[in-house]
Amino acid sequence: MNAPEPKAIRISIVEDDELTREFLADVVRSVPCLRFVSGYGESETAVLQLPRDRPDVVLMDIKLPQLSGVECVRRLRPLLPRTQFLMLTVYEDTEHIFNALAAGATGYLLKSTRRDDLVAAIQQIHSGGSPMSSGIARKVVRSFAGAPEARPPTTALSAREQEVLGLLAQGFMFKEIADTLGLGVPTVSTYIRRIYEKLQVHSRGQAAARYFSRPT
Repeated sequence: MNAPEPKAIRISIVEDDELTREFLADVVRSVPCLRFVSGYGESETAVLQLPRDRPDVVLMDIKLPQLSGVECVRRLRPLLPRTQFLMLTVYEDTEHIFNALAAGATGYLLKSTRRDDLVAAIQQIHSGGSPMSSGIARKVVRSFAGAPEARPPTTALSAREQEVLGLLAQGFMFKEIADTLGLGVPTVSTYIRRIYEKLQVHSRGQAAARYFSRPT
C-alpha cells in the first residue's frame, strides 16, 4: 500500500499591493506541497475572514491600510493559535522586527527574499522553525548581545547540535543546513527543536544570540 501524500500547507496572503499579492499567490500555486487559500488587500477584512479560512501559514505585510500588519497578527494570534505568521516586508529596522515578534509572528523575511528561499521558509515555519533573513537575524542577535547569561550554556548541546546551531545562527535555511550536513530536512527540524528545548529559547534569533555570545 502506498503511503498517503503529505497534506498541503494552506497559505493565506495579506498584502495591499495587488501585483505583489498576485505574485506571491502564483509562487504558492506553483509548489505542489503548498495550497493558496485566500488573499486580502487590507487588514480589517483579513481580521474578519482569516479565522474562517484557518490557514496554516499567513504571509503578512506590515504596512497596510487601516490596521498595520503587526496589529493584525496581535488580533489574530488568539483566534488562530495553530497558524504561523510570517512577516514579509521591506522594513528591517529593530522596532518593526521586535513589534512583529512580540505580536506573535514566528518569522520575518524581507520582500527581496528569493523565491526558493521563501518557499523553504514557509515549509520551515510550518514545521516549527522561525525563519529570518540573515540581516534580520543579526539585528536580533545584537539586541541580545548584552543580556546576562541566565540559561543553559551551548555546551549542553551535542557535537551535531552545535553544528546545526552554528549554521542556523548564520541564517541558513533548514534545507541548506540539511544539504551542508548530509541530513534530511525532518532530521534537521528535530535537531532544532532539541536545541531550542536545551537552550530554553523559542526562536532562531534567540538561539543565534546564545551561539554568538558563547565563550570562545
